[in-house]
Amino acid sequence: MIGVELRKLVLRPRVWVSVLLLCLLPAIVGVFLATADFAPPPGQGGAFLSAVVSDGSLFPAAALALVLPLFLPIAVAVVAGDSVAGEAAGGTLRYLLVRPSGRTRLLAAKLVALAVYVTGAIVIVVLTSLVVGVILFGTGGQAVGPGGQTAAAVSLSGSSLTSSGLGLRLLGAVAYVVLSMLGFAAITMFLSTLTDSALGAALGGLAVLITSSVLETLDAAAPVKPYLPTHYWLSWIDFFRDPVLWRNIDHGLLLQAGYIVVFFGAAWANFATKDVTS
Repeated sequence: MIGVELRKLVLRPRVWVSVLLLCLLPAIVGVFLATADFAPPPGQGGAFLSAVVSDGSLFPAAALALVLPLFLPIAVAVVAGDSVAGEAAGGTLRYLLVRPSGRTRLLAAKLVALAVYVTGAIVIVVLTSLVVGVILFGTGGQAVGPGGQTAAAVSLSGSSLTSSGLGLRLLGAVAYVVLSMLGFAAITMFLSTLTDSALGAALGGLAVLITSSVLETLDAAAPVKPYLPTHYWLSWIDFFRDPVLWRNIDHGLLLQAGYIVVFFGAAWANFATKDVTS
């Protein structure tokens, strides 16, 4: 069942179009930065953009900061919204359920396919951004880090990072972003079990995204902010501080794990008892 879902995912052109668009945005920003030959002042523009002009190895981190607030969640909402509702709209859901695999296995396979899509999309964005960053800006790391190793970059705290240190921090950031997007995907997947419209489910997920983002800006919403799905999304930036600030990272991981458990459980409870006629 998982193999079938992964094969369908790979063969859908819109999946690759979404990944291409996610890679295209950082590349366009990088070209403009390289052409202008100056970066935004520190504290302005996206995270890390003020540093990438002198060190292209930080461009993957800048790319994550560019795609995470809006473009990556949109792509995830479209794929997650299509997971169940798309099958119902296409009239294939009831044929899938004829198989002896059962509804739970089908829904679990959908979640695994979503996880593969999110992970693959983020990894591809990071790798293409690294290539683009090195080509446009070079590595720029000439300082000597701990142990006499050549530093690959400078952390947000101003200390030198070795190549291995930068790689580990970037790996941690990717894992954190993947889990954050899976929490959001679980919400949209739940909505996908409530309707036969993939577009409706995707728009519902985007409505959650917009509502959470708006509440983040309101002082009156302070009591609920720590529980909003988007509240800790940008905490992956703390991986690039020295030392790593774990407080918000830990809270964000727990929050997203909670969203995955609660909303995947709700999706399962609804889908397991749903009368499928399409």
